[in-house]
Amino acid sequence: MAAGVHEPQDATLFLQNGADAVLLGSGFVFAGPGLPKRVNDAIINDKVRSIAEPETPSFWRHWGWMCLLGIGMIVGGFMAGLIAISSVLLPYDLSFLHMKREELIAFNGHLIHFMSHDRITLSGTMISIGILYYQLAKHGLRDGLHWAKTAVTASCMVGFPSFFLYLGYGFFDPVHAAAAIILLPLFLLSLRRNPDQPFRGSVSRVNDRIWKRAMWGQLCFVVLGVSLAVGGLTIAAIGVTHVFVPTDLTFMGVTPEELDAFNPRLIPLIAHDRAGFGGALFSDAVVLLITALWGIQSGERWLWRTLLFGGMPAFFAALSVHYGIGYIDFIHLLPAWFAFALYVVGLILLYPYMHGMDRGASASREAQAST
Repeated sequence: MAAGVHEPQDATLFLQNGADAVLLGSGFVFAGPGLPKRVNDAIINDKVRSIAEPETPSFWRHWGWMCLLGIGMIVGGFMAGLIAISSVLLPYDLSFLHMKREELIAFNGHLIHFMSHDRITLSGTMISIGILYYQLAKHGLRDGLHWAKTAVTASCMVGFPSFFLYLGYGFFDPVHAAAAIILLPLFLLSLRRNPDQPFRGSVSRVNDRIWKRAMWGQLCFVVLGVSLAVGGLTIAAIGVTHVFVPTDLTFMGVTPEELDAFNPRLIPLIAHDRAGFGGALFSDAVVLLITALWGIQSGERWLWRTLLFGGMPAFFAALSVHYGIGYIDFIHLLPAWFAFALYVVGLILLYPYMHGMDRGASASREAQAST
């Protein structure tokens, strides 16, 4: 038995010198609640060095299907974005409304802009989800990382059912339905037997300055994931109930009663966009939150780039469309700017940790190489 473990390197040194177990105790004060996981990661990392790496599974076995699902989300997001910045409404939308686009513009010039803003933010979120799925499949599922499998599986399990959120309003989106029918089998195929494998990359072994900064960066992404989850659930709930928030109606200069009097099918169409966006945002939040909680490791450059490029489309779409159409209410945009600040600060704080080995890991490898 050994006590006084304040960082993973202490535990591995005690075990190498004959200890049967280690007592963390006060280590939680110095290293936080994540210390047991870091100690376990370090112990496992030492053990797997003497074990041959398993053969890389075939693309078509399981992980490749999730890559294809991610690509499908990216393509679908780009297509949705192109439509949203051009015609906004598809022929079946106008058929549902029984009117022409010009009639909507004549009724309220901001109405089309408002609908465009919903659809552009959805497209950015879809692209972000696709990037995260593709990267986690290529670098996580392929290597049997349990946290990556959990992240994409949990995200898909909340994302696909969100298709049913808006059906109560009586509007059926055939494109959305077709996309779900095409992508669902890819998700199911990605669930084929995929045994968990130990993480073979570098692990953090000391509580140095780089690690401490990274923990603040990780906290930023955890808070971001929770915030996006709350936002997604809120937007979805609004989409299936009130549909609008007060700032929406102020921007358009219209009341729900006036919209309903103009065309009783207009609010159901808008509700479908809102509910769909809320569901997509919650799905995005789930994969991001699980990644932030369990995926961040020293030297994992691919994951830092995944966080960078995975967030850019969603933030660019959300912020640019609001300023593009003049919907710049401070209260309405405050959550988006708060989320963007967490995203930027988190990336900055994580950069040194995820782009180079921490000193503890390097020292440990050097010591092992000399013995």
